[in-house]
Amino acid sequence: MSAKPVPNLATNLAEARPNPNVVARGRGIKVLKLNGENIVVFPPSFLEQRIGAGAVIDGSGDLRFDAGDLRFEGGDAFLEFLDRQRVEILARERHQGILGLIRKEFIQIHRGRLHSNGACVNMIAAYMAAFSRERDRMTTVADSVPDSLPERMMAIDPQQAGGPEVLVPVERPLPSAGPGELLVKVAAAGVNRPDVAQRLGAYPPPPGAPTIPGLEIAGTVVAVGEGADAAMLGKRVCALVSGGGYAQYCGAPAGQCLEIPDALSMVEAGAIPETLFTVWTNVFGRAYVAEGESLLVHGGTSGIGTMAIMLGRLFGLTVIVTAGSDEKCARAVEIGAAHAINYRTDDFVAEVKRVTGGAGVQAVLDMVGGDYVPRNLACLADDGRHVSIAAQRGPKAEIPLWDVMRRRLTLTGSTLRPRSGEFKALVAEEIARTVWPHVAAGELKPVIDSVFPLDQAADAHRRMESSEHIGKIVLSVP
Repeated sequence: MSAKPVPNLATNLAEARPNPNVVARGRGIKVLKLNGENIVVFPPSFLEQRIGAGAVIDGSGDLRFDAGDLRFEGGDAFLEFLDRQRVEILARERHQGILGLIRKEFIQIHRGRLHSNGACVNMIAAYMAAFSRERDRMTTVADSVPDSLPERMMAIDPQQAGGPEVLVPVERPLPSAGPGELLVKVAAAGVNRPDVAQRLGAYPPPPGAPTIPGLEIAGTVVAVGEGADAAMLGKRVCALVSGGGYAQYCGAPAGQCLEIPDALSMVEAGAIPETLFTVWTNVFGRAYVAEGESLLVHGGTSGIGTMAIMLGRLFGLTVIVTAGSDEKCARAVEIGAAHAINYRTDDFVAEVKRVTGGAGVQAVLDMVGGDYVPRNLACLADDGRHVSIAAQRGPKAEIPLWDVMRRRLTLTGSTLRPRSGEFKALVAEEIARTVWPHVAAGELKPVIDSVFPLDQAADAHRRMESSEHIGKIVLSVP
């Protein structure tokens, strides 16, 4: 049952009106008369001592602290609340939101600097849990949010382009959660090719994005910005971000965050957003592949390649990949590829024709560019779609236009990082609806190649540039 709005409780208390239901009062106890029975409750001065802010009930039934109420007068506001509302506000579905709003507003009042004794919020949880069977659930949420946040953090933020050696730990100011954002205490951050390109100076961050590299993170929400859902406090999330992932804290648009199911570890969750968003938007969006169709993916054992294999298998595609060794080809087949071609020893165009019976594939996902483009087109069936997402062998290609026209081929491509937050939020919503149930069921997990501590980001980039990895490289963040 939802609680009805009531006036500001601190204002009521300031009027010093006696409460007929409080029948006894002492320095250590307060007795509340409820339904004709006396109930001994907690010391009356607890909130006065610890919180220093008034409780307000708004029309939605949320409990929060009002920054304008800086004192208690005449009684315990929380008990006044219980007396007036008969614990209706503590309906099961509101518990998490209540505790989240308490923390959010209290942190805002004190500008992130709480009293060193953080027991106050935990005691509020105990008050509420005393009237509910969800005590464990609520205190778990409370414990997952720190009582205070540091002013500075460790990050990787190179000030000049260069080799992996420029990736050294530095101190940076803690970011804040902007409007519609969540501040995440990062536990893991994925390493991606665009991070390497940014380090080399070839892929600068878009306007407004942090100079700190890192496009995907996983961690715990420790603060929420204006307009974001306060119930997300304490939740484990993974997120696609425009930068800032190589750090202990990172701001993430709430619409680009996905709650981490129990089936994923933090490391696995930190390895999934960039490749999942990229493959989903390009393979199932721009190339609009459908069940029963075939797909050629270059770099089959990369992060993108392994995600394309697994997603394709989940949605009924025949996925053919290329890789640079027999060992990598064998691993790609283990992951779920229908066929794997060693491009160093075999002509992938001829092999694609062979395994498709001469028909070709309906789509190509290409990260190579350059002279691969005309060869990719030769692999396409009539009405085939070619999607470019990188150009490792160069941005220029010679295209047989007559063949494109005669066979009605489509050439397209995209980059995800500069797309609008609105677009990315729509993608996240679609992924949450169509893909995330498979993740929650344990049917889709990223392939993890290696994990490096944040202060060894240089070694993680060296591993990436060696092209010896299979799957994702991840940074663990202290």
